[in-house]
Amino acid sequence: MIAQTLFVSDLHIRPERSDITRRFLYFLEKRAAGVERLYILGDLFDAWVGDDDPTPPNGRIITGLKKCVAAGTAIYFQQGNRDFLVGERFAEASGIQLLLDYEVIDLYGTPTLIMHGDLLCTDDIAYLAFRDKARQPEWQRIMLSKPLFLRLTISRWYRLRSHFHKRRKPAEIMDVNQSAVQETMRQHGVTRLIHGHTHRPGVHEFDHDGGPAQRFVLSEWNSGGDVLCWDAGGYRIEPIAG
Repeated sequence: MIAQTLFVSDLHIRPERSDITRRFLYFLEKRAAGVERLYILGDLFDAWVGDDDPTPPNGRIITGLKKCVAAGTAIYFQQGNRDFLVGERFAEASGIQLLLDYEVIDLYGTPTLIMHGDLLCTDDIAYLAFRDKARQPEWQRIMLSKPLFLRLTISRWYRLRSHFHKRRKPAEIMDVNQSAVQETMRQHGVTRLIHGHTHRPGVHEFDHDGGPAQRFVLSEWNSGGDVLCWDAGGYRIEPIAG
């Protein structure tokens, strides 16, 4: 067992991007297998319409995750804004463990908050209103009760609508709100935060309640991608091979 913890997010796996699927499966087999923990902080898939969807490459992803878990890696998954319908059936088939929207983990002695990151974008009021609706159990029950072909059609329509809405929004609205960041960290009693979602990777150092704090933003994989690797000696950011 390799004493390391890995963090990735925003792969946005979809049928037309076989290169991302290939890189992720290579990553699971050659890099993640055998490490202590792997955290996937949302948007593994560009869209997920239910655990009953057999559309490729879903089956290959499930198999790859299961093999990585069998190699000794504990894999944890937080739902993102694109794959919030990932459920227990997927978790059981792949061997991953589902997490809540906010999780504080012990990262080699330092309490660290992990999350997808969309809840920090508090200036995007329209998105947060949709998010609140789409996380309601009744909304999800109705959606998942629809035939698969209809769910796939609805998902394509939502993605198209989201694309055009983003083009009209100021860029800063889709980034995190610093006050929301610090209030969220304060609520969870941490000085370190790791998240994805914004596609603006970086390491941010700032003053928080009179002391130093850090915010790590994970990269998306559409144009390559990185993995945040942590061990007892600290962190490093590695490019994705394959």
